[in-house]
Amino acid sequence: MVLIIDAQVSGIAGNMFIGSLLDLGASSEKTMEVMKTYAKPFGKIEIELTHPLKAGIKTTQVHVKTIDKKARKYNEIIEKIDEITKENYLNDKIIEKTIKLSKKIFKTIQEAESTLHNKDINELHFHEVGTADAIADVIGATYAYHLLGLDKEKVYSLPVSVGSGQVKTQHGLMPVPAPATNKILENVPIIGGPINKELATPTGAAILVNITDEYIQHQPITQKRKTGYGAGTLKTDTLNALRLIHAQAILPEENLTILETNVDTVTGEILGGLFDKLLNAKARDVTITPIIMKKNRPGHLIKIITKPENADNLTRILMEETGTLGVRVIPYAHRSVAHREIKKYVLEINGKKEEIQFKVGSIQDKIIKHTPEYEDIKKIAYKRNMPIKDVMDQAQNEYIKKYGR
Repeated sequence: MVLIIDAQVSGIAGNMFIGSLLDLGASSEKTMEVMKTYAKPFGKIEIELTHPLKAGIKTTQVHVKTIDKKARKYNEIIEKIDEITKENYLNDKIIEKTIKLSKKIFKTIQEAESTLHNKDINELHFHEVGTADAIADVIGATYAYHLLGLDKEKVYSLPVSVGSGQVKTQHGLMPVPAPATNKILENVPIIGGPINKELATPTGAAILVNITDEYIQHQPITQKRKTGYGAGTLKTDTLNALRLIHAQAILPEENLTILETNVDTVTGEILGGLFDKLLNAKARDVTITPIIMKKNRPGHLIKIITKPENADNLTRILMEETGTLGVRVIPYAHRSVAHREIKKYVLEINGKKEEIQFKVGSIQDKIIKHTPEYEDIKKIAYKRNMPIKDVMDQAQNEYIKKYGR
């Protein structure tokens, strides 16, 4: 199962996360009890739970009200949260995980503010996110998240709509996304909003980055979907509701970056060494293709497939090793991937038992490919003085006899 966060239209906020998680099936009674317990030392709150229609869709809206708008320091918030946990929820495993994640979320917000204002994290006061209602939003969202067991699932996020225009803050008029939100989302794909308003809040952004495993450009192939809609408070012509999709993934997806360059002055020896060096630096795949370049000069096209976080290092290696002056970067390519694992099997090769590793690929428990590892096959071939092809064929045939296709 996977969780897909879809904030492409609505944006994100803490209360929208809570609403969508309750809409997915988390207990509203338990969640609101925990929210009130943790908010109490920071001020009295009232929680209104409704189910408004947004763009014709039934949603769940959680509106937390408070008259307490006192700004608090990070350490003060953490200390009070720890006190409440000891007093009310000692040895509660869900609360334990909830508080651990909540602390990470508060720290993400405070570190963003600290960087922006050039102050130590413990000197700053939370403003918009240090009040009783904002604290209740973080605790409520993380509690409902763990109550549903979603911390055990892979979480994908689609690009986040941040809105546009300007927003009023404690520090004056700011562009959308507000500086703190912009800082928190600096490594997240974002899109401008469909409306001229702020759609992403620091609280919502911090929750998102702390639970997301991977950012994607489109929804992966899934089935047996359950959808939760958490309504925002804005009145718009669009669907002002965060959509969470809990689904069974048929083909999980992964984000990839493709790097390319053409070279015509690099020897075969350098290319061979480059190939190994790129793979050792975590390239997923490397291909080197002979091409004809301008003025009919022979050259090579070097193409690297990599995870986005390794792209900068691989680009540096490519430029240093080849002397190329430019590398084409194609970001956010996607590929659907079958489940893959390495399994060991004991098979008979010419009447003698050998342990051979197979790369086994499957889709929903249906095996679609089983390939013996080349190094194991080569080792047996050398030991038995057999052609590698014969050992490969025997291994495949024995696998099919014992385990089927």
